Amino acid sequence: MASRRFLSSLFLLLLNLASTSLSEPLIRLYSKPPFSGSRKVLKDDGLYCESWRLAVETNNAGSWAQIPQRCEQLVAAYMKGDRYASDSEIIANYSSEFAKTVEIAGDGSDAWVFDIDETLLSNLPYYEAHGFGSEAFNENSFDEWVDLAEAPALPASLSLYKELQQLGFTIFLLTGRSEHQRNVTEKNLLYAGYSDWERLILRDATDQGKPAIVYKSERRSELESQGYTIHGSSGDQWSDLLGFAIAKRSFKIPNPMYYIS
Repeated sequence: MASRRFLSSLFLLLLNLASTSLSEPLIRLYSKPPFSGSRKVLKDDGLYCESWRLAVETNNAGSWAQIPQRCEQLVAAYMKGDRYASDSEIIANYSSEFAKTVEIAGDGSDAWVFDIDETLLSNLPYYEAHGFGSEAFNENSFDEWVDLAEAPALPASLSLYKELQQLGFTIFLLTGRSEHQRNVTEKNLLYAGYSDWERLILRDATDQGKPAIVYKSERRSELESQGYTIHGSSGDQWSDLLGFAIAKRSFKIPNPMYYIS
């Protein structure tokens, strides 16, 4: 009886197999674990987005307009988590170590240049409401955010800023913001804890339309022509740091949310 039941079960199994679509080999059809496809996509997305972020920071990605939508969660977790804070602190520490090797003349000619957005001030509250850079940039809505003058300081940058002042560096702020935003920018900087900068440099009418790398290079060149030695420069964009009249050491603060050429 037992052998008959076994043969009967075997016959039913073979009958089921025969009625099954064999568009895939059986070894694949019956060995795939449930939801393995979705797991693979998630794994690949994680690897892709981490590699994408590395390519962005090393400037291998070149010019790009928006973060990939599939990477929005990774960028959000990075910007709001401990890793971004840690990366920023490490860069500030390297900046500090270099600054301490500079022999300060004491005549005010030893300069350090800071960018503002995502360097001294964090616009994360704005980008959190706009997909962390996955949405197309809207200049009008961003200007409305700037007008609030509520962007918080990046803690690591604020500490570095104050340390450089104590060491005797003359601080220049070189931003892509426009001249009409001077008052709200100064208000925001003071609100965030920054003070006593030598000069706040913004785009004037002649700078409109220039690529950031050209505009910032020209303004650094003007500082050098006025007798300043730019020892250090801090910015979140490669266009803050490259070009001509560059600092002796430049320090790139991470920013996977947007790219400015």
